[in-house]
Amino acid sequence: MSRYPALLRIALALALACSAILALPVTVSAAPLTKILVFTKTAGFRHSSIPLGIAAIQRLGSANGFTVVATEDATAFTTANLAQYQAVVWLSTTGDVLNDAQQAAFQSYVAAGGGYAGVHAAADTEYGWQWYGELVGAYFDSHPATQQATVRVEDRAGASTSHLPAAWTRTDEWYNYRANPRARVKVLASLDESSYSGGNMGDHPITWCHDRAGSRAWYTGLGHTEESYADPAFTRMLLGGIQIAARAKPADCRPETGYTPLFDGTQTSLAKWRQAGPGGFTLADGTLTSVGGMGLLWYPGATFGDYSLKLDWMMPGDDNGGVFIGFPDPQGDPWKPVDQGHEIQIDATDADPSRTTGSVYGFKAPDPALRAAALKPPGEWNTYEIAVHGRLVEVHLNGVKINDYTSTRDIANGHIGVQNDGAGMDIHYRNIRIRQDSTAVTDLALRRPVTVSSVENGQHPGPNAVDGNPGTRWSSAYADPQWITVDLGAARSISRVKLTWETAYARAYQIQTSADGATWTTVHATTTSDGGVDDIAVAGTGRYVRVHGTQRATGWGYSLWDLNIYGR
Repeated sequence: MSRYPALLRIALALALACSAILALPVTVSAAPLTKILVFTKTAGFRHSSIPLGIAAIQRLGSANGFTVVATEDATAFTTANLAQYQAVVWLSTTGDVLNDAQQAAFQSYVAAGGGYAGVHAAADTEYGWQWYGELVGAYFDSHPATQQATVRVEDRAGASTSHLPAAWTRTDEWYNYRANPRARVKVLASLDESSYSGGNMGDHPITWCHDRAGSRAWYTGLGHTEESYADPAFTRMLLGGIQIAARAKPADCRPETGYTPLFDGTQTSLAKWRQAGPGGFTLADGTLTSVGGMGLLWYPGATFGDYSLKLDWMMPGDDNGGVFIGFPDPQGDPWKPVDQGHEIQIDATDADPSRTTGSVYGFKAPDPALRAAALKPPGEWNTYEIAVHGRLVEVHLNGVKINDYTSTRDIANGHIGVQNDGAGMDIHYRNIRIRQDSTAVTDLALRRPVTVSSVENGQHPGPNAVDGNPGTRWSSAYADPQWITVDLGAARSISRVKLTWETAYARAYQIQTSADGATWTTVHATTTSDGGVDDIAVAGTGRYVRVHGTQRATGWGYSLWDLNIYGR
């Protein structure tokens, strides 16, 4: 239905105008789920799985303490009747199922905070009702034959998806949608179209949530088959979706775009990180698990300024961890980030409010009421968003801002890392990603082509200095002069060069840039280097950067653990 009687349109417009400000994300405390309505009316194709879906949701209700009322009768959609339910599940509805007055009642229900959960053919419903299309997120377009496909789980912290593997293989009827909803919703899972035939969207969201008009909506395109409702992974997802829609579980349903993964659950991405201090992390099912400590796993490939950092974390019990921001190269010492950056703490039971979950550790406590409303208990996954702009730090927990602090430290540009606090202080991390609000200063030399003047006895070749591995090095022959040159691939603006020397270091050297690898401009020179780490601010441009050693400090050659070239 898309047309309303005149008086009804006026009343509805006034109601929606009064609630328009609620379209923004709002802080609502999670409340126990007590009663939901399952709506199954069909005016088009009727799925044989509907009775099994009703039975499955009733079992979920019995096991989790909420009442389930199922109906195909659209006359249930009155303002008075809907008010008793925390959420309405549209279970494979099809076609035009509500009249004008029933639509108005449902809109008023949603505007007042009632939740919506749509399953499968809920997207094949009410094509003439634009408001409903915006609520569900996208309308059904077509589908190929039922077949096996791979679901890519993008949000592994939410109540409906945290239990799922990063790649979930299952059989279902895979909907294509008329439009991609990603810009308007938080995509929780998407389809890998290379894993089946008939997908036509490219980027193919299949499960999502979003906040709308003071309410929360959750939708999944899964659930066509009868077998779905006997699948524990699917029914647990369905339970979480209902809980999200009803706000019985905290969830961040804001659209998420523009983020770049720093750790995506793969060994390849983990290899770009380094451990400072004792202990470390194991990797399984895309999840980092702390071992021993106290140490810090940090990202050396770039320093960041003006950014939003997101990651998922989970404590199995009364454990401890933290996220570090705004620190310089720790040079193997996990205490340097403590002293020079900031830790966003993960520890809900510390007696000091400035050292609890959501605090800027030792500096500012979170808002206790907001944190209590947003925080999930031990054993469940939470999501941090840590926004850093200049020296302003803002902490969001599961989509709710719980803290902000203006630092007196120089954190405007620095590295990020995650802590392993110690034995018995277990912490898990997933899906670390960042959105730059200004251009990142990155390590331009990382894994770029290298040429050198010589290699010591044919061992320790030049590429070792730029491979991102602190345990490998380049070493030259025992003579002066020697050099190492990095090809950056294109002309770049260079702002900083860091040299991490082995025992055999240069007493005198120059850092030089070149456009062609033949004519060189010196941007830094020293005759008094004392080894260790030389972290040097420079100003230059060029495709090639050369470290030209002219005097050795030892009887050996020149030996570099790492050569980092930072710029844009």
